[in-house]
Amino acid sequence: MSKVKILYVEDEPFLGRIVKESLEVRDFEVRMVADGRLVSSVFDEFKPDICVLDIMLPNKDGYAIAQDIRKSSAAIPIIFVTAKTQTEDLLKGFEVGGNDYLRKPFSMEELIARVNNLLQLTQKLNSAPKENVGLGQYEFAPHRYELRRNGTVKKLSHREAMLLQILAENQNKNIDRKTMLMRVWGDDSFFNSRNLDVYITKLRDYLKEDPAIEIITIKGVGYHFVVGN
Repeated sequence: MSKVKILYVEDEPFLGRIVKESLEVRDFEVRMVADGRLVSSVFDEFKPDICVLDIMLPNKDGYAIAQDIRKSSAAIPIIFVTAKTQTEDLLKGFEVGGNDYLRKPFSMEELIARVNNLLQLTQKLNSAPKENVGLGQYEFAPHRYELRRNGTVKKLSHREAMLLQILAENQNKNIDRKTMLMRVWGDDSFFNSRNLDVYITKLRDYLKEDPAIEIITIKGVGYHFVVGN
């Protein structure tokens, strides 16, 4: 069985060495890059299964790197690792295509748990039915991470696609918030609950052109996904 390949972008040599060696001991294959300008060529050559990106980097920050990665792959998971603590930074990370966010200092156990969770999500989406799903005026292709309407294609991130798949499976039904958190994040912590709110807001924006579609928040329960005729 081939090893999981992690592209790790970190400019702090001491931290980078510790994390790289700790991951390799756990049987991951790791390629570490310290300069943001070099990531694109390494990404193309290494073909990682997942990317772990620091945000504050010399020459090119993690946000810009994530945007470059998303131009070539909507599917590969991206985890941001940073000392930044502002909510605005977290939201920006999701906006540019990040799937998860880990604050420094962090434990290796937490990093590995998040890596494994995202890889499992990838596997679930890749094994999803190949048929497209009709959602009002939209067509959702879960295996391609795409939402289409009138010839326009919106590329979705892992978690956007996973959440939309859950909504699509429960059209015109109530969906328990905890169930969504456990399926997509693996736990229902406050931090992940905030993440869910961010993603639901994004999905509402993606679906706003069809007035017959609505994601209704049901306080104390979760959501109700309305798809009219």
